[in-house]
Amino acid sequence: MAVRLRLKRLGRRHQVFFRLGVMDSRSPRDGRVIEELGWYDPKAKTPEKQVSLKRERIEHWLSAGALPTETVCQLLKRQGIAVPK
Repeated sequence: MAVRLRLKRLGRRHQVFFRLGVMDSRSPRDGRVIEELGWYDPKAKTPEKQVSLKRERIEHWLSAGALPTETVCQLLKRQGIAVPK
């Protein structure tokens, strides 16, 4: 089973909101999540209210072999979380 760190789209039309979760790579984008790891709100005014992540759990899943998507990889780098290659 390939595990990925992916964004799950929530919110209404034109008011997008995402949750970061650990998912099976075969599941749909808005499907079942193994564990929720935080959220991302691209419409937030300040950077502090834009992203909230559980750093320890993200590092745990990355060390266990979970692969982030490209977008999640950029988010993690912006937050200062090292992403293994």
